[in-house]
Amino acid sequence: MAKRSRAKNQSRNQSENQAGEVGPRQPCPCGSGKRYKACHGAPGGGDVYVKRPFEGLTSECDLVALRELVPAATAPLTLTDHPDRTVQLCTLLPGAAPAMVRDSGAIWLGLQVQHAFGDPARDLGAVLLKALDAEPGVVGLTDPPGPGPRLQDLVTDAPLAITVHDGFEYWVADMEESSELAAALEQAEGAAAPTARLTEVEAAYWTRMGAKEHLRWVMPEPEDRLLDALARLHVRGDDVLVPESRFVGMFRAHGLLAPVWDLPVGTGPEAMEEVAAAFKTKLDAALADDADLTTEERSARNGLANRQVTIR
Repeated sequence: MAKRSRAKNQSRNQSENQAGEVGPRQPCPCGSGKRYKACHGAPGGGDVYVKRPFEGLTSECDLVALRELVPAATAPLTLTDHPDRTVQLCTLLPGAAPAMVRDSGAIWLGLQVQHAFGDPARDLGAVLLKALDAEPGVVGLTDPPGPGPRLQDLVTDAPLAITVHDGFEYWVADMEESSELAAALEQAEGAAAPTARLTEVEAAYWTRMGAKEHLRWVMPEPEDRLLDALARLHVRGDDVLVPESRFVGMFRAHGLLAPVWDLPVGTGPEAMEEVAAAFKTKLDAALADDADLTTEERSARNGLANRQVTIR
């Protein structure tokens, strides 16, 4: 009887959670294995953990990639209530600053900031509102933002016009040179792996790290459906993009999966455009296949599920 009541209470609690939110006794979506109340739901961890903070935005997959995978990139944003105010989204700002107000009044908003307040979209919204009334300089959060508008509520939703940079020269493009800026730039440049965004598919990024090349592709499909489709393709050998390439696993970030391929040295981003588009066609067909997985496909799916790394 007690077990039945406990199960009923848990079911009711889960149903009362708002979309995208997690109850205190549920597993924390960050992948730690702890209950939410003992992890991101603990004091200082934010009022709520939102599994897909950028859900609903046209460029959700690209936002996840820029926040977690791409070292140096920028994209302009248009504010719904202040369309004439210049706002630039940046993967990283000097000192990992949440935002900077430039001397021109332009706002630069940093994505790669670990506030750990539970909802990156709400953090970005709070920083952006703060920057609108700030003097030139660094803008950030010292306390959880509390209830308030999220990024989705403040910007016009449209595909991001992303520029991937070779390094962080954009930090100083509108400033006079100084020794401090030069030192910060030199330190950051060493961490910027060559990266390019493919144009034939969405949110796919080629990168070279040391002597290795990779393709990392953030995909919007629900995890279970995507794993089924990738398993079907793997069994057929259709997950090989170019000769000697290898599908090695997936990142999980902000509720989405990002499959990763190792590529032969010397492949380059240009060679990936056509093959990535061809793979997308095969993937779409596999996603539309609702037949039960075969024994071999189930085995492949289990193997793929074990090759996931959660980015927290």
